[in-house]
Amino acid sequence: MPQPQRTALVTGSAGFIGFHLSSTLLNAGWRVIGVDAMTDYYDVALKEKRQAMLCQSRSFRAVNDRIEQPGLLETLFSDHRPDAVIHLAAQAGVRYSIEAPESYVEANLIGTFRLLEAARAYPPAHLLLASTSSVYGANPDMPYAETDKADTQMSFYAATKKANEAMAHSYAHLYGLPTTMFRFFTVYGPWGRPDMALFKFTRAILSDEPIDVYNHGKMQRDFTYVDDLVAGIEKLIDVAPVRPTDGAALPEGDSLSPVAPYRVVNIGNSNPVPLMEFIAAIEAATGRAARKNMMAMQPGDVPATWANTTLLKRLTGHTPSTSVTDGVARFVEWYRDYYEL
Repeated sequence: MPQPQRTALVTGSAGFIGFHLSSTLLNAGWRVIGVDAMTDYYDVALKEKRQAMLCQSRSFRAVNDRIEQPGLLETLFSDHRPDAVIHLAAQAGVRYSIEAPESYVEANLIGTFRLLEAARAYPPAHLLLASTSSVYGANPDMPYAETDKADTQMSFYAATKKANEAMAHSYAHLYGLPTTMFRFFTVYGPWGRPDMALFKFTRAILSDEPIDVYNHGKMQRDFTYVDDLVAGIEKLIDVAPVRPTDGAALPEGDSLSPVAPYRVVNIGNSNPVPLMEFIAAIEAATGRAARKNMMAMQPGDVPATWANTTLLKRLTGHTPSTSVTDGVARFVEWYRDYYEL
């Protein structure tokens, strides 16, 4: 007997990660309710093209509105009773949070509050919310593990994401909502965001313009290819946390809360790459040399990130593995095709 079609509600569905995740879920047979505000933080045409591709599926419904809009999410939860909710909508960007912090309050704090209230009223089987490696902040111990203390955020963006984690934990505890926060690390790939380094560097190099290299290139990132990230999220959907029984011992390295069905999981490549090697991969893929404008560290930024992904592998069997060389080449190929270069 065929299984009934499951429903996922994805916020930020026309965004970079939301588009790839929604596509994957649709291909796996899910019905997807995609919510996106289509804001002009970056080129809206890119979001519109992503959404148009999703709308080719009869199993996709697009809802263009802000998640902080009172009543929107509660109505969608009531009407569709999603089995899984994947919350990706957010005002992103470390640097922009210095210029426009109020937009982070509205989207990241108020928007997430609206989502939690809707989930309280109409509980899904699993609530998954996006966090970020930026929450580790000034923590000098690497690779970052989910059980590490993360109280020294370096940007307001990171602070709002850490607040989301605390908010979600309280709802998981108070209302028994099975909740997973996934912290992802420097995601890149086709259909990416124009404000991120790979997009900006590729555009500049192909236009023979200089690129800004912060901290004089003395940085490294745990670059995570978008397909690897999405595979991790998809596999986590069916691994909803369960509140442990009182006094139960947890496996070493498990971030499961002792008082709630709540867990934090890193999704990263677990292989930090020096920024100059990343730039070299773009040069190789484009066939052109970059003109580098060496600059000081940007406010709110951190010199390095590195994910411990032991917990992800134990829970799902998934280990992100796409190399920067391969991932960058795929992005550049997409970029040339998209812009007809």
